Amino acid sequence: MNRIDGFDVVAFDADDTLWQSEESFNRAERRFAELVGPHCPVGVDVDDALRAVERADLSVSGYGVKAFTISMVRAAITASNRTVPIEVIEEIVEIGQHMLTEPVHVLPHVPEVLTAVSGAVRTVMITKGDLVHQTRKVTTSGLEHHFTDIEILLEKDPQTYAKILTRLGVRPERFLMVGNSVKSDILPVLALGAHAVHVPYHLTWALEQVDQHDEEFAELDSIADLPDWLGLFTTPKS
Repeated sequence: MNRIDGFDVVAFDADDTLWQSEESFNRAERRFAELVGPHCPVGVDVDDALRAVERADLSVSGYGVKAFTISMVRAAITASNRTVPIEVIEEIVEIGQHMLTEPVHVLPHVPEVLTAVSGAVRTVMITKGDLVHQTRKVTTSGLEHHFTDIEILLEKDPQTYAKILTRLGVRPERFLMVGNSVKSDILPVLALGAHAVHVPYHLTWALEQVDQHDEEFAELDSIADLPDWLGLFTTPKS
């Protein structure tokens, strides 16, 4: 029996699974350091300052570019002891605005993989972030038609996944999640008794990194390997 026969629903993460995301944040973080660093006291680590503010803001602002932009502004003010020029704040806001309007860059092999999987089993998207921005990325990606359901979440934790599985009418043991984040796409799903496939991306946000875990799960070198792993035998060729 092929693995695909064991699932009623296969779900995909979006950012850095189906399309690029972290590259944009990395560019913004580098520019942030260039802009704010000269206005900070000696010994202040601008990157650490931004990360600390992001972590503190998560429970209030959530995820996504808008939350990230607010965190950059707050970090610029606090790290510089309120000496950062208004021109720097203006450029930080412009960085965020540019990120919100960037075109979607679909990752290699994704359209072919989604065609193969969605032709064999109910396929859904489960992502998190800002509703407006994520919706824009979904609708402009050219991939929306592959999914019967699209869930844009504030957080990916076992409780939220459990609600989604109930809404989809699928038992955990018949559900498979595919994503790049061990923290958000893999461990919460496994905690429910569902299944997950990790497809690592070469960049991972610091707050999504997991240093240690005991759970075992499948890991693929590329999303192009997923159809073969499922037993569909339609892996796209590079």
